[in-house]
Amino acid sequence: MHSAAIVFEKPGTLAVRRLALNAPEALDVVVESRFSGVSSGTEKMLYEGTMPAFPGMRYPLVPGYETVGTIIEAGETSGRAVGDQVFVPGANCYADAAGLFGASAARLVVPGARTVRTNFEQAEEAALLALAATAHHAVCRSTRPASLVIGHGVLGRLIARIIVATGQPAPIVWETRAARRTGANGYVVAAPGSDSDQRHDVIIDASGDAAVIDKAIAKLNRRGELVLAGFYGSRIDFAFPAAFMKEASIAIAAEFNSTDVEAVLALVDAGSLSLGGLITHHSAPSDAASAYRTAFNDPDCLKMIIDWRKAA
Repeated sequence: MHSAAIVFEKPGTLAVRRLALNAPEALDVVVESRFSGVSSGTEKMLYEGTMPAFPGMRYPLVPGYETVGTIIEAGETSGRAVGDQVFVPGANCYADAAGLFGASAARLVVPGARTVRTNFEQAEEAALLALAATAHHAVCRSTRPASLVIGHGVLGRLIARIIVATGQPAPIVWETRAARRTGANGYVVAAPGSDSDQRHDVIIDASGDAAVIDKAIAKLNRRGELVLAGFYGSRIDFAFPAAFMKEASIAIAAEFNSTDVEAVLALVDAGSLSLGGLITHHSAPSDAASAYRTAFNDPDCLKMIIDWRKAA
């Protein structure tokens, strides 16, 4: 079995190649992909070669952890059925490329237990499930509600939406780019520092910009908490005296878990949380090189989707 896949051959080089897939076993499913999201965070670092090294990381690699598709084969112990719509948060099914994170391909072989059954009316919105679960994980990282979110990209928007959807007071969202201050849904977006007198018990940074940490600490109340929800490729540092004076806490929100996924799906099913209005760009796999440049560099691009239905 073979599949077209997006491959980072080496840092800075992207191709669409036909790759051999590992043969499915009884616990596996074969998924025909429909949509894959492009991450402007981790995938950008993989593409640029700035991702910190970790076990199993090597080139060539297939990126992607935001794919939704339909099961076309289901192993007898996979727990899934042919025809199920599923979200795939990654795959490692290639004979001649690493799967990091491995879901940006037209066809995937993956354990059924790794997939998440979904039933989105707009199927492409299911590709946002990992980001939404990551946002939920960040919101739940503190026992107190966050009243300031930094960054109004897709992750920041989802964090703000989930804060509102879970019945907490609507936060303020800081965004440096004027063009990204639109699209608020039940909360306020403002330029950093416009709320000059307000202080916060909990702040969530979704910008991924380490330079904002000192500014965030300055906005904390005494014994306030800063939750880092982005992924930072370089070292993080901050001025200790300001943090010391406030006895501030800094927490890291890492990978989401199954509880976060279930919570997001429940909020969506209840109509409390919408994943609409976050996908701004679409591309055919044949135009992947241009699509990735847009996703990484165009501030007007919130989320780029690769549409595998248009694969040659």
